[in-house]
Amino acid sequence: MYAVIDLGGKQYRVEKGDELVVDRLDQQEGDTLTLAPLLIGGEKRAVTAGELKGAKVKAKVGEHFLGEKVLVFKYKPKRGYRRRRGHRSRLSRITIEAITAGSAKAVASAGGKKKAASAKAKAKETGKEKKAAATGKAKAEPAKASSGKGEAKEAKAASSKKKTGKAAAEGGSAKPGKEKKAKEAEK
Repeated sequence: MYAVIDLGGKQYRVEKGDELVVDRLDQQEGDTLTLAPLLIGGEKRAVTAGELKGAKVKAKVGEHFLGEKVLVFKYKPKRGYRRRRGHRSRLSRITIEAITAGSAKAVASAGGKKKAASAKAKAKETGKEKKAAATGKAKAEPAKASSGKGEAKEAKAASSKKKTGKAAAEGGSAKPGKEKKAKEAEK
């Protein structure tokens, strides 16, 4: 059985007996930690968030120590700029003692709950479809915009062009070529 735990802003996959090196903890050497797992897996399937009530991971703080020295060297060529800094991270070593999955009922019934929820959702969808068929109201598809070039030109000509001069008085358009196109579009 394994678990995924969150410790110090990082996630670790752990099993019973594993030793981890993590950022320095506030606990003293020899203290026991109880952590809440994010995920437990390894038996039949992975158990996640809602099903983890009562699940725990117990760990023991082994020692506190300093990590290896890390050197940071800054350098800019042709300027005489050189800076050397270093640091040693403060770390803790922990040992995983036990992983408990919580109540057996919660783990066992978790699979059944998901199946029941999906079955209810399917039943709702089929029920809605049956009602729609009985009342004769099927889902209406959205009307598609016509792609006819003639309709678009006609609408544009009618709304944006102003009639001027003699052609306006006669009821035609100002440009002679436009009259033929407008008559063709009407037909």
